[in-house]
Amino acid sequence: MQCSVGIKALAQVQHCPINSQVMNCLKSGLLALQIAGIPIQSRAFLAPMSGVTDIVMRRLAARYDAGIVVSEMVASDEFVRGSEEARIRAEGQGVSPHVVQLAGCDPHWLGEAARLAEANGAAIVDINMGCPAKKVTGGWAGSALMRDLDHAVRLVEAAVTAVTIPVTVKMRLGWDDASRNAPELASRAVAAGARMITVHGRTRQQFYKGTADWRAIAAVRAAGDFPLVANGDIADAADARTCLDQSGADFVMVGRAALGRPWLAGEIGAALDGLPFARPSLSEKLAVASEHYEGLLALMGIAHGVRHARKHLAAYADEALAEGCEPDAERRRVLLTSDEPRRVIEALAGLFSTDRGRRAA
Repeated sequence: MQCSVGIKALAQVQHCPINSQVMNCLKSGLLALQIAGIPIQSRAFLAPMSGVTDIVMRRLAARYDAGIVVSEMVASDEFVRGSEEARIRAEGQGVSPHVVQLAGCDPHWLGEAARLAEANGAAIVDINMGCPAKKVTGGWAGSALMRDLDHAVRLVEAAVTAVTIPVTVKMRLGWDDASRNAPELASRAVAAGARMITVHGRTRQQFYKGTADWRAIAAVRAAGDFPLVANGDIADAADARTCLDQSGADFVMVGRAALGRPWLAGEIGAALDGLPFARPSLSEKLAVASEHYEGLLALMGIAHGVRHARKHLAAYADEALAEGCEPDAERRRVLLTSDEPRRVIEALAGLFSTDRGRRAA
């Protein structure tokens, strides 16, 4: 039996029981998930996050079968001009499909950056129309583009014209509550050639305050039959199921909850499809944390890598606590302040150690 299902049909069967034909097809590998013809591993993706989704984090997430992992936001003009930081952010070796997220407000630079990303091996180019940071919106990029839909569409057209690979768009609900125009922007972006739309369930003015409004994403679903990804406040499989039910989206995108847990998107994706997932043991989590740290040092050099890694190390330390390991203020201090890799690795191992026992449940 050969199984196939489109995006719309897949959305309709996402909660079929485990013994259904669809679930059997998923388990046997006969049903392939695809975005614009590109195969993906699951319906849970890893969101682009500046300072978080470095190439080391993305490789780890891909290893655990996240459906799509997206690069950190890459400034289009800096990328084209040869910025080393932009090059590192756009790195995709060891990740498939390789997705580069571009930011910018100039159609020329965005088109050239998309062309360069494709030349460097990207399988998908995503356009950032959702970043709320003032330094981004102040340059009329990110979510500021939702204040000028005509210009936003010109950027989509520039990227689509420049490349042969799929172009996707990530946005918010709108700039503020008075202008929730994501349905219109999504519809126009798809008409201009975008192949998938991701919506974070907050407005720009909310930044990350309050809770993501998954029900509001349903208005984008009603705007057309295109692959739709819902993003915002998805921390586990229960969240993902509720989000899919309320939004009508086809996929979910996991953001900050994956910090210190690069396996999370893969775990959620497996749960959505009723597939088994081997959650990492305590010792495996230590190995992942150590690999992430050492990978960042190799990528960025020790001087920069030790500082960049600290947000990741803090999250891994929190994961050790969540596993029931005893808190250790001194070891945590070493993680977050030391510039000596050997001391950091030793402190990390100590935090994940079972020798001191676990806290009583």
